Amino acid sequence: MAVANPAEITFPAIPAIPRRAWPLLAVFGVAVYLIGFDQGALVDPIVRAITSSPLVHEFVHDGRHLLGFPCH
Repeated sequence: MAVANPAEITFPAIPAIPRRAWPLLAVFGVAVYLIGFDQGALVDPIVRAITSSPLVHEFVHDGRHLLGFPCH
């Protein structure tokens, strides 16, 4: 078994993220946080201020399960 010379090992360059993609990535990151990790701490008070219906909470809760995030 031949061992590679460390001087010969090359790693691929990590591509830069174009600036025009930053807003989309930010929206995606916020959505992942709100659906996956927030568990209603930020969303529920806002939804309750707008409507008394629990449907939005249940929709996000079911989406959390659909994406594989445990929550209870």
